[in-house]
Amino acid sequence: MNSQLRVMLLIDADNVSADVMEQAVDKVLTERGALHVRRAYCTPEAALANQKLFKALSIRPIVNLSTGKNSTDILLATDAIDLVIAERPDVVVIVSSDSDFAPLVIRLREKGCRVEGIGQLGKTGEDSKGVYDTFVEIEHRKGRASAPPPPARKRAPARTATKRAAAPEPVAVVEPPPAPAPKPARARRTKAAAPAEAPAPVVPPPPPARPPMPDDLRSILAVLPELARGLTLDLGIATERLRSEELLGARAPATRLFRKYPDWFALSPEQQPNKVAYLGLPKA
Repeated sequence: MNSQLRVMLLIDADNVSADVMEQAVDKVLTERGALHVRRAYCTPEAALANQKLFKALSIRPIVNLSTGKNSTDILLATDAIDLVIAERPDVVVIVSSDSDFAPLVIRLREKGCRVEGIGQLGKTGEDSKGVYDTFVEIEHRKGRASAPPPPARKRAPARTATKRAAAPEPVAVVEPPPAPAPKPARARRTKAAAPAEAPAPVVPPPPPARPPMPDDLRSILAVLPELARGLTLDLGIATERLRSEELLGARAPATRLFRKYPDWFALSPEQQPNKVAYLGLPKA
């Protein structure tokens, strides 16, 4: 570990999950000992969703008011060139699974920087990994809770004063009258017990009928055919396609669109969703 090296970390926060960002910062600090520049490039919605993480890791969010596809990537690239010229870092670490940064990596290396890459496992193409001096894939830890646990409830103080038990009142004892002499038992005819009737089978109620599919939902599935095939799709990829087909506004988050149809789509994980699945598949 060489703490004298100047290290710059640039994060494509619209492309990787918050858990991968946190792991990337820990990894670079462990290996390099210091991070002189920490910036995350994202939309306003992503900045609000990750503001606690950015504060905890001292990451400066660079908010981009999106004007089209890849506008956040272009902002990261132009900012990286300006920072390298002004700050003269020894190492530049780009956290993204996007393969569009290959020209930027080559240009930064020409400026005398070592360029390392960190991507999310399963999202990075093999062709883009060889452009970096080194490239590491980090697995997203599913089901990790991002919110702190609720505070423990305080127990009520125990009562010190106790009520004295009231003395029982005397009860008069009354002797019962003598029992009459028992009569001789008569022989009774026994009847064969009727066989018990089998309980009627319980028929479960029919499942509620699914509402008819809206017209705009058909348009969504036409743009995202992987969902109709039963595949889980990355939320960032779905957002780019929906915006390119003008089914989603430039500033509107895709989560709001999918949550309009809770009977048809499922987002995961619950706290900071980055995956979407289609629930309207026919049951086997």
